[in-house]
Amino acid sequence: MLAILSDIHANLAALEAVLEDARARGCDDFICLGDVIGYNAEPEECCQLLMQNGIPNILGNHDSYITTGENCTRSQVVASIIDDHRSRLSPESIAWLARSSSYIRNGDILMVHGGPDDPLDQYIREIDATMFPDGVNVMFAGHTHVQFSHRFGEKLFCNPGSVGQPRDGDPRAAYAIWHERTLSLHRVEYDIDRTISVMQARGYEPFLARGLPIGAQINGRVDTILVR
Repeated sequence: MLAILSDIHANLAALEAVLEDARARGCDDFICLGDVIGYNAEPEECCQLLMQNGIPNILGNHDSYITTGENCTRSQVVASIIDDHRSRLSPESIAWLARSSSYIRNGDILMVHGGPDDPLDQYIREIDATMFPDGVNVMFAGHTHVQFSHRFGEKLFCNPGSVGQPRDGDPRAAYAIWHERTLSLHRVEYDIDRTISVMQARGYEPFLARGLPIGAQINGRVDTILVR
């Protein structure tokens, strides 16, 4: 059984809760669809936990800011957090992030962080049957932090949701299980107060955590994925 994680975003309490839940359900294989770092305050701890468990990562846009030495141009808030994470990540963790795959293709299954047109940074907020590349019947993508799945006949799209910063109105950590061509979506309670306490102890401004208890973006916006 394969547990599919995405958008951990340096939230160690959420990651620990998801790994425990997935193992209790019988998962013996794991993959992360990217964005191990960003937003929350424990990037090194999350990278180390994934490494210790042999969990591969697909490169996310936040991960790429670390591996390329560039930074986010869309948001000064995000850029400042990335700068903080650079100071907290060990050379070992940075090297591990740099070894992340840009995408994974296994038969008719495609796994990306963003989407088929831009594996790193495509936001899939609307889906239709024409979005699947040739030969792909199953597509897993993260990036939007919205847990969602939909079938178009034999084709399946799934966003497993965000482990560490859900934005779909449900504050619980999200992930998916894929087993024998069957998909199930899961939510897990975790200690949000613990995550917020670490952020405060490490000097993060209080507003950076205000979306966590309500499952929303920092500005309070709740997102969705639409079917066309």
